[in-house]
Amino acid sequence: MERSRKFLIIGVWVIILPYLGFPFTIKNILFAVTGLLIIYLGYRIYLESKKDKKEEKVFDNFSENKDFTKTEQ
Repeated sequence: MERSRKFLIIGVWVIILPYLGFPFTIKNILFAVTGLLIIYLGYRIYLESKKDKKEEKVFDNFSENKDFTKTEQ
């Protein structure tokens, strides 16, 4: 299931949850579980974005010697 569809379903759930007639304590528990689900999905998206952005670190301390192996013609 796509990320956007998951968040759409959770958003609709949060909108209709107060009107479903659950007792106050159960409603609070459902809101807490829904919040934890949103946090979990957001964290997974964060980890995927970190995984995609792996870059090599280049330290240009000696940038004038960068192309030292190439001979000038």
